[in-house]
Amino acid sequence: MTEMRNRKIPMDEFRKIREEVLGQWPTGKDVDFEAAVAYQKSIPESKRFSRKLLKAKDEGATLIQPRAGVPLIPEHVKLLNYLEDKGEADLLPTTIDSYTRLNRYAEAENGIAESERLGKAMLNGFPAVNHGVAGCRKVTESTKVPVQVRHGTPDARLLAEITIAGGFTSFEGGGISYNIPYAKSVSLERTMIDWMYVDRLTGLYEENGISINREPFGPLTGTLVPPCISHAVAVIEALVAAEQGVKNITVGYGQLGNLLQDVAAIKTLDSLTREYLDKYGYHDAIVTTVFHQWMGGFPQDEAKAFGVISWGSAAAALSHATKVIVKTPHEAMGIPTMEANAQGLRCTKQLISMLRDQSLPQVGVLEQEMDVIMQETRLIVDKCFELGEGDIAVGTVRAFQAGVLDVPFAPSRFNAGKILPARDNNGAVRLLETAALPFTPELKAWHRDKIAERAKAEKRDVSFQMVIDDIYAISKGRLVGRPKI
Repeated sequence: MTEMRNRKIPMDEFRKIREEVLGQWPTGKDVDFEAAVAYQKSIPESKRFSRKLLKAKDEGATLIQPRAGVPLIPEHVKLLNYLEDKGEADLLPTTIDSYTRLNRYAEAENGIAESERLGKAMLNGFPAVNHGVAGCRKVTESTKVPVQVRHGTPDARLLAEITIAGGFTSFEGGGISYNIPYAKSVSLERTMIDWMYVDRLTGLYEENGISINREPFGPLTGTLVPPCISHAVAVIEALVAAEQGVKNITVGYGQLGNLLQDVAAIKTLDSLTREYLDKYGYHDAIVTTVFHQWMGGFPQDEAKAFGVISWGSAAAALSHATKVIVKTPHEAMGIPTMEANAQGLRCTKQLISMLRDQSLPQVGVLEQEMDVIMQETRLIVDKCFELGEGDIAVGTVRAFQAGVLDVPFAPSRFNAGKILPARDNNGAVRLLETAALPFTPELKAWHRDKIAERAKAEKRDVSFQMVIDDIYAISKGRLVGRPKI
């Protein structure tokens, strides 16, 4: 196994690993790097993800992007074309199926055959590895706007090889964000090594004049994740990617619901990522941001679901995120129809357009919120560097072992799972239990006081019941999980 440390993978080592990666499934043999570079250079600039993001950031615009993916190429093309046309999407996804995410390509192949035989989707996404380079190009050539690969794969090396050669210009995920929230028994050291390969591949395209956007997955578990935790992961994954030569990075955050906290989070995510990239010498890496609409439980009533979508749209617009990942009014009912997906997009587009020229004044509570997030994130990231004796990759593995980095409600056995988030009286996410997070006594006391303030207002003791109530609150029509009176 490659040594796990934050250093650019040498080319001879990369080539050796690449032979093994491309041999994992027959479609890997169709990947030719030189041909892929030539193909990528033929893609119009209007369809290059990184260029569109940079233009939006420069103009202060927020782009909209759905999630979407079905198993068969004609149906997937039809879906993307519909979302581009009827949904007015600025950017498009290709969401990968669960078998591919687990590198179970034979089962994905069976899912394709069953989908063709039955005439309906028997996979929950697009099996890009099985469709191969030629199949991916049929998808990317069918749209007028850039297309991104979205998935959830601990080992995405072959998926990256095939999809980038297939014309996708953005690839989502990271060694932390596509392990800790998604897998139970996959070692963090293993996934960080595998994702260094993905970033090294991206860096090689960059060296050949091709800008491929890389986007770590911001929301993590999507359940009451404090900004400092998702920010720390984003900064770390950005640093590891930049070391491998990635030049265009989109860092993300999942909506929590308190407007001031959400706006503060996006603003600080941008500045903190830039701060650490510059501090460690990656001055040429470009940073953009993505805001994920509410990732928790949705109301079953479609009208109420549109309310949740609208609130997320407003937060994305007022924070001036570079793009927003849009939910649908069918979130509580499973996989949405393409019509419902387009409705969520148009709803978001309307709010984004209305609020484009508005912003929240950066005073008082907003400034305090930003200050707290920046303090906490720096304490965590700096402790990771300390634990790794200057190596952020090594330090990150040790930080998870020590609970210095801890993602709430994650399934991974490599995650401590000891911090407990809950909302304060205004709905902002605080920490009922800070566990081993490297906070100052003052920050710990600040969190305790915020939770105690809510407990007093609700006339109950501070307890784990608050956490449970908050998890289900939005699906029941509230932000804060207040006790029944």
